[in-house]
Amino acid sequence: MNPGCPEATEYAPFYAGYVAKAQAAAADPLAALETQLGETLAFLKPLTAVQQSHRYAEGKWSIKQVLHHLSDAERVFSYRAMRIARNDKTPLPSFDENAYVVAAEADGLEWSALLSEFESVRQSTLQMLRNSPEAAWTRLGVASGNPISVRALVLIMYGHVAHHLGIVRERYL
Repeated sequence: MNPGCPEATEYAPFYAGYVAKAQAAAADPLAALETQLGETLAFLKPLTAVQQSHRYAEGKWSIKQVLHHLSDAERVFSYRAMRIARNDKTPLPSFDENAYVVAAEADGLEWSALLSEFESVRQSTLQMLRNSPEAAWTRLGVASGNPISVRALVLIMYGHVAHHLGIVRERYL
């Protein structure tokens, strides 16, 4: 499946960095998402309890919170993609990732449960995308007050994970 790269008009400027990180994934986004899943789990699974709870600065999320945020954000992006793929024209609201992180209380969760949740969410995303017709990938909807396409959302999912794992590598470990 090669839906092509989204045009800049298919996503809000806020997401340009995520889309840029996913350019290589555009040729085969489903394979890229699957590969990223394996790489993410292999990278995160061996982290120690001290590393999982580490915050690189006051007020920053722990790695546990980052991982839970990845699951939450993918759920939101995947839900948006499903609604738009099904040609639902209802504008979709934004979400406050910081409020979600606080409410989730991820620091109290088991690392294995957080890893399993991310894996399940990504597998669910992949299944939904595999079962979407080709025409759905270029459909446009509105999320957070901006136009967005399914193919842009898929690259945003990939780029979002790449972004946060880059921060974990650079600032946490």
